[in-house]
Amino acid sequence: MHFARLCLCVLAIALLTAPARAACEPEKLAAKYPSLKGVTVKVGQDGESPPFSTRDPKDFSKLVGLDADLARAVFGCAGIPVTFVTGSWSGLIPATMAGQIDVMWDTLLYTPERAKRLDFVVYMGAVTGVMVAKGNPRKLASLEDLCGLKVTAGLGTTQEVQLREASTVCKSAGKAAIDILTAPDIPSGIRLVQNGRADAFSTNKALVGAMAEKMPGVFDFAFEIQTGAKIAAGVAKNRPELRQVILDGLNALTADGR
Repeated sequence: MHFARLCLCVLAIALLTAPARAACEPEKLAAKYPSLKGVTVKVGQDGESPPFSTRDPKDFSKLVGLDADLARAVFGCAGIPVTFVTGSWSGLIPATMAGQIDVMWDTLLYTPERAKRLDFVVYMGAVTGVMVAKGNPRKLASLEDLCGLKVTAGLGTTQEVQLREASTVCKSAGKAAIDILTAPDIPSGIRLVQNGRADAFSTNKALVGAMAEKMPGVFDFAFEIQTGAKIAAGVAKNRPELRQVILDGLNALTADGR
């Protein structure tokens, strides 16, 4: 993965470049973001997506990981306290739309379809990875190799859409369709591969790498899929100051090297 140029995606998906001198100014919260003064922002994460969001092994009530730490730092930059609300990944988008949480910050990929329902602050490039059992018994090396196999992906994820498109290509080529097993959460997808019910799990590359490193005798990294996808924080469309806080905070953290 790589850090991309920061941008704020709104209705017109306009790209705003970072300000020349971004800085953390928590003492100016009331002046810069008046609607957020005295507010504790609710950040939605699943706590099951290493290395982005996972339970602290020393304190299971605390979430740690790239997205969890980044959310704390970004809102801390503006002097805004945060609290984390955990739930299934597929439920976090509707929860944000309904105002049950303020921001979904959990390996969320920007797509034009999702932008009809949420606004996005994009901050990182993403790559899909395919996880398999140790030794890669099916010798999988590309999407074409998945034809006729059982493959799992998270419900409502871009990987699920990608697999359905790949399955259509398989059928057009006269091959068997991909048997797609949607998983309600990350642990469910992992278990499907672990117990042999699925041949592969398609998800974020960093997550696949983390699991292969954590359980080297159980899982392997098969191959990656470059799509140009971008990871973002998602907020409801009626929260312009919240979008701006995230954009400003990310720019400030980039400017000071954090």
